Amino acid sequence: MPPAKTGSKNGAQLKTDNLSLAYEQLVVVEGLSLQIQTGKITTFVGANGSGKSTILKGLARILKPKMGAVYLDGKAIHRIPTKQVAQRLAMLPQSPQAPDGLTVRELVSYGRYPYQGGFGILQKQDQEIIRWALEITGMADLDKRPVGTLSGGQRQRAWIAMALCQDTPLLLLDEPTTFLDMAYQLEVLQLLHKLNQEENRTIVMVLHDLNQAARYSDYLFAISGGKVVAQGAPEEVITPEILRQVFGVEALVVKDPRYGTPLCIPYEVMERQPV
Repeated sequence: MPPAKTGSKNGAQLKTDNLSLAYEQLVVVEGLSLQIQTGKITTFVGANGSGKSTILKGLARILKPKMGAVYLDGKAIHRIPTKQVAQRLAMLPQSPQAPDGLTVRELVSYGRYPYQGGFGILQKQDQEIIRWALEITGMADLDKRPVGTLSGGQRQRAWIAMALCQDTPLLLLDEPTTFLDMAYQLEVLQLLHKLNQEENRTIVMVLHDLNQAARYSDYLFAISGGKVVAQGAPEEVITPEILRQVFGVEALVVKDPRYGTPLCIPYEVMERQPV
């Protein structure tokens, strides 16, 4: 865990109230009211285009609400100064881009921006947290490499290190296992689980793999058409009925013999109804 704490140790509270999100005139999410469970791992699941990533962008203040609001620690998030938000909440988007020539260490050090003064000088405590973030993500030996020369998996771990370096009680990740092979997917999810269990960090993710979501999450939101169609513990959400409704597939759901979590085995696409 980090050698020193710079952010608040208190868990951040995050919720929405009648939230609507849109891209120009296209409304993707409408009337959404939900609360993220503090100190838990929450995952949004749903088909492509269902609105999962849009909801995450709204929670992270990347998208401004068309109506309603997102509340961070009881205050409308768009009314909180940017640096204060960044000390409470870190966001890893899908497929982030780094400037040409930027090294891994330089990228990770950007996570310390919310704590820097006017001159932007990194203090000893900042350097210690940067070192920890590089080590825990397995990037310490690659810290001098330009980000653009990394493999997809290495690049993803560098961005995760930057998010961890921000040292926030709330961590939002949009498809954090993208581009990673099976072993690195498990490493990333086990790392997030460790951060949740040992440091009580609140983790909010979007995942496509339902079995990973069921195994590593305390709470699931199933999203369809920008709305929550089911929520609860994995065994309450990963059911044949909800999989039909959300994904349009017939699936067998059994208990994982090792972890006891729901294990989804899809076997047939439901016949699509003519429009």
